[in-house]
Amino acid sequence: MTHNSDNLQIAIDWLESLVKGCLQIRLGLCKDFDVLEVSLHSEELGLSKFIRQHNPSLEEFGVLMITFLPHLKSDFYSKVISEYLPEGGDFPEFGGVRGTNHRDILPTGETAQFILAGDDLEKRLEVQRMLSPEHWFSREHILWLEPVHEGEPVMSGRLVMNPELVEQLTLGTVSKPRFSMDFPAEHIETGMAWDDLVLPEETRQQIREIEDWIRHHNTLLNDWGMNKKIKPGYRALFYGPPGTGKTLTATLLGKQTVKDVFRIDLSRVISKYIGETEKNLARLFDKAENKQWILFFDEADALFGKRTDIRDAHDKYANQETAYLLQRIESYNGLVILASNRRTNLDEAFSRRFQAIIHFPMPQPDERHTLWLKTLPPQMKIAEEIDWQIIAARYELSGACILNIVHYCAVESLANHDQILDGKRLEKAIMREFIKEGKVV
Repeated sequence: MTHNSDNLQIAIDWLESLVKGCLQIRLGLCKDFDVLEVSLHSEELGLSKFIRQHNPSLEEFGVLMITFLPHLKSDFYSKVISEYLPEGGDFPEFGGVRGTNHRDILPTGETAQFILAGDDLEKRLEVQRMLSPEHWFSREHILWLEPVHEGEPVMSGRLVMNPELVEQLTLGTVSKPRFSMDFPAEHIETGMAWDDLVLPEETRQQIREIEDWIRHHNTLLNDWGMNKKIKPGYRALFYGPPGTGKTLTATLLGKQTVKDVFRIDLSRVISKYIGETEKNLARLFDKAENKQWILFFDEADALFGKRTDIRDAHDKYANQETAYLLQRIESYNGLVILASNRRTNLDEAFSRRFQAIIHFPMPQPDERHTLWLKTLPPQMKIAEEIDWQIIAARYELSGACILNIVHYCAVESLANHDQILDGKRLEKAIMREFIKEGKVV
């Protein structure tokens, strides 16, 4: 981290000399000054990594640092200005606003124009172009201008930097977001492997196709030119009874391809208040953009069920929410997986939006037999009376239910200090699971 802190100090010193030069010209203390190039230490993280990835021009680097500096030195702007205006006073050309909690100057678009352009109209327009929605700063969600009240100059908006980029530039890493109202998703991962997942061969083959897409989609879109003909991401529907491996498959896809997987429970995202669902989803997709995350939407029936006739405002907005999510899913440049218990719960009009529709059926007797053998801990002693093939044939259970049963039996064995699983204890655990699932035995 020494090199990154050195690089940050180099950038601070560069911007400080730039701001002082602009102030000296404005106050008539000099007529001109030279803007020096920035020479940073080579580093695999932090500021150096960002520069290598994006290769900004010197002016773009200036906008970046003007926006970033208050996060690094809270009194940076007031301290520099006070050297030239020790008596204080209003300096509207410099721009800047006060924050809610931050008590020093926060830069605005006008600040960037003053420092990088002065009175040069063409340069001022170039700064404005750099802060427009079409520039890569905005497109890649790096930094942007905060909207202003109607009628006020656009460039008087505060310069805002993506908090994740602030963390990347300072600490060299970006922590995974936590579940919150602003980010209604949870990071999921697993210690299991593909061998622990028992699925029909047809289902496995379809999952391999998704894995192939994850590995090769950049080549397909960019090198093969398919980005002109197809949408950037991949959309898959997983459907089948609970506990058949839909969530585990999503986490294993992420584990195998080194992608973060975030699970979004749509039943928790949907708001009873009109318009709030779109805001919740917008925040989620804005956060996920350009990160290549796998987004796993559980309980998809909550929003993608059969569309209703419009009888009132809530019906109208429910359909709008569905349309909005579809639009964001189709424009997302990573993998999106929707999970549903039944395919028939989803409107058929949505089917053509998916590249893959994959069925996760209840396991058959031979698959259940494999699941029992894979799930039992090797330390557990099994009574000779138990025939796992008979158990597998007799009881229709999902993989998740089998895991619950084995978990219960293992705790019981440890608690009783015998570690022996006999038929009676197994039957009790199976009946317990059936009752919990609401099934009639």
